[in-house]
Amino acid sequence: MVVFPGRLLIWGCTLFRGRWSRPWGAALLERFHHPAQVVVTGFLVTIVTGALLLSLPAATADDGSASPVEALFTATSAVCVTGLVLSDVGERWSTFGELVILGLVQVGGLGLMTLATLFAILLSGRLGLRARLAAQVETKTLRPADVRRVVRRVVVFTLASEAVVAAVLTGRFVAAYGEPPGRAAYLGVFHGVSSFNNAGFTLWPDGLVRFAEDPWIILSVSAAVIVGGLGFPVVFELARRWRRPRGWSVLTRVTLAATAVLLAGGTLVLSAAEWNNPGTLGGLRESDRLPVGFMMAVMPRSGGLNAIDVSEMRTESWLVTDVLMFIGGGSAGTAGGIKVTTFGLLAFVLWAEMRGEEHVNVGHRRLPEGTARQAISIVLLGIAMVTGGTFALLVMTSHTLDRVLFEVVSAFGTVGLSTGITAGLPQAGQLLLIALMFVGRIGPLTLATALALRERTRRYELPVERPIVG
Repeated sequence: MVVFPGRLLIWGCTLFRGRWSRPWGAALLERFHHPAQVVVTGFLVTIVTGALLLSLPAATADDGSASPVEALFTATSAVCVTGLVLSDVGERWSTFGELVILGLVQVGGLGLMTLATLFAILLSGRLGLRARLAAQVETKTLRPADVRRVVRRVVVFTLASEAVVAAVLTGRFVAAYGEPPGRAAYLGVFHGVSSFNNAGFTLWPDGLVRFAEDPWIILSVSAAVIVGGLGFPVVFELARRWRRPRGWSVLTRVTLAATAVLLAGGTLVLSAAEWNNPGTLGGLRESDRLPVGFMMAVMPRSGGLNAIDVSEMRTESWLVTDVLMFIGGGSAGTAGGIKVTTFGLLAFVLWAEMRGEEHVNVGHRRLPEGTARQAISIVLLGIAMVTGGTFALLVMTSHTLDRVLFEVVSAFGTVGLSTGITAGLPQAGQLLLIALMFVGRIGPLTLATALALRERTRRYELPVERPIVG
């Protein structure tokens, strides 16, 4: 019997007296004090399940089995759609192991609660309030009543997008590289799923470096990363209102504007910095440098695929990439980081403060105070995680600050780009990256909420005192 991970065990239905009975795990669900705890628990269960599967001898290509740390690291990287690995995927893991990784990527990309909600709908035809709230945390929908409709659209859109990318890659592998149809389809599906889910896993030791001069592959995977990283609410709103930009929500406007600025600015800065670097863009034909430079700006938003040797990039390029990885992609999508929405909203907060305005306005809308506080909290928690992780790795290793910072931000932003030091880190350092990937995937604010035993509401207001700031 196949057991779906996470909360499917709680929402599983049993057949009793010819009709669907109350979920047998409902009482267990009541033990959770907040829906975010369900998300955290679900991801933990999925990671442990994946690690156990990857620990089997059948999962590795050679004799023996993977060590517990390697299996746990790979499973966490897959579920958290990161892409950091301790060994080459195509050489280390068997076909069974690769399929396990691919399945974990799919589960992590869709969101464990999204999958669990879908199966609960199919099995029982209805959801309780707590189940809807749990799915709401993962899908970032605004109202619990929207969960069913959103989950169906998310799954259909994800599978359709992955199929399109896989078809393009499969055809290219057959036509341009002479791969047999079966092998080409396998490569196309694997990298189609990996790119759309911003996972960063490839079956070649050099990533996509061998395809750097093939715009069909470079631009296809870049487009998949962008679409998957925009966020499902933005994609769905664009599908409905693409002809009426004045009616776009604040979320869509901020996400698209910030994404365009980061992609354009990242492409120009990274291309200029690496244009004559023989280890990266300088080794390519001039006509191929700009597409690869564009890919270099796309992948830090959480894609993690590389068409150049990241370890050969200049220090200033690493710094720019650090910033792009920390910001990440859109909310409620497959990307990581603090999200471009958070970054964009903070820009409006800064603009309002500079103008001396009491409220933060975006277009013809005013942001509630809680949204600004949430954005600031996410950024500060992210900075704390990156700073603490960087300090710890510097203590553990002899690597330079630029390389260690790059690795830590890549793990926290669930990106997967690496300067090549991950595999050589001590076991404690690898466990630290596991923790950063996990926190980066579920979000610092979600983790903090899940760990809170209960919500506390202050029943009185204290006197106001304005301290000196700055």
